[in-house]
Amino acid sequence: MQLLAKRHRRLSVTVERRREAVAVEIDSSITAPRVIRVFEQLKSWRGLPDVLRVDNGPETMAHEFVDWAKANGMMIQYIEPGEPNQNAYIERFNRTYRDEVLDLYLFETLDQVREITHRWLIDYNEHRPHDSLGDLTPIEYAEAARSSSSQPST
Repeated sequence: MQLLAKRHRRLSVTVERRREAVAVEIDSSITAPRVIRVFEQLKSWRGLPDVLRVDNGPETMAHEFVDWAKANGMMIQYIEPGEPNQNAYIERFNRTYRDEVLDLYLFETLDQVREITHRWLIDYNEHRPHDSLGDLTPIEYAEAARSSSSQPST
């Protein structure tokens, strides 16, 4: 068995208020054009957030991404360097992902990391209740929010 010798990078995109993981992009490097591509896919699928909270990685500080975000009406809110608590939800998500995926497998290829991550995301979003969502899954919570907002006021 040949183990994955290269380290990989990961871009995680979550919706904090719903505890939903909407994308985990995995590759040997994540560049600004790659981040833009991920957000273009999200834009066509579900729309873009008004505010994006990110760390100070080169891919999110690059002029190309900053200009794209501005042109698409998305404000970027950078956390202060050395202050991961300003982005506590994503830090917790990343720790859970590390504990439940990265630390449990010896990967041979990036495709294997992607496949296992994809299956884990389905479980995370569709089958795993979250205390902060009243023991609903992120998908159930989103559906409940949609149906309550479409109910006529009494």
